[in-house]
This record gives sequence, structure tokens and C-alpha cells, in this order.
Amino acid sequence: LHRIVICRLRWDQRTKTYVERRTKEGMSKKEIMRCLKRYVARDVFHALTRQNTRATTPDQPLRAAA
Repeated sequence: LHRIVICRLRWDQRTKTYVERRTKEGMSKKEIMRCLKRYVARDVFHALTRQNTRATTPDQPLRAAA
């Protein structure tokens, strides 16, 4: 999560804007990083669970490993 946040801080404009806003609100860099890591963790969790539910739909039966 840390590496993802560091990359987003450098390249993602939405993240840069978020950090600017939170800094103006008085949050420390440590607090901002914690919030960003939580946001990334939620995104990853939803991506994994969404993918898992797609694999188990009746339209697409699970394939046996060969």
C-alpha cells in the first residue's frame, strides 16, 4: 500500500489535489498518508471481491484446474 501511495503522490493529479487540500486543513503528512493507504486498501478490496463474485455467477461456471 505504501508503494502505491508514493507512486500516486508523484503521478496522480487527483492525489496531489487531495494532499494540497488536506494540508490546508492542517493535517500532517503522516495523517494524509494513512488516509490515502485506507483509500487504496478499500479500492483493492472492492476490486478483489467484485472479481470473485463475477467468477461464481451461474452464467460462468468455475473451471477445474488442469
